[in-house]
Amino acid sequence: METLLEKNIEGSIGTQKYLCTINWRNGQLIMDEPESIEGKDLGPDPYTTLLASLAGCTLSTLRMYIDRKGWDIPEIKISMNMYQINNPELETVMTRDISFSNEVDEDTKQRLLIVAEKCPVSKILKNKITIPTTI
Repeated sequence: METLLEKNIEGSIGTQKYLCTINWRNGQLIMDEPESIEGKDLGPDPYTTLLASLAGCTLSTLRMYIDRKGWDIPEIKISMNMYQINNPELETVMTRDISFSNEVDEDTKQRLLIVAEKCPVSKILKNKITIPTTI
């Protein structure tokens, strides 16, 4: 089966609590936890990184679509957060608020909302995910 990434993402952690080094295709990302839970806040935490992936994918997908249509929307902004609901199954809700630097009519907003929902990371998160793990 063909993988989505050219190279595996690889990570490591030493003795400093929560400080992880994540190596990706062409660089390195530091992940940590906030000081409120004994991290040093040296990088984004895993939840932030997950939301950042969805934010980046959404913004890139919208930019490609807007450019293809030739619309005058020079800047797209996104604000995201998430919360969990303890119902019979744990439900996670990710909020995604998109805004534009220019006034955008309602028809265009509705079309861009549909496009945002179709970004590849949105599709991954909304479908079944399995995580085979080995040691």
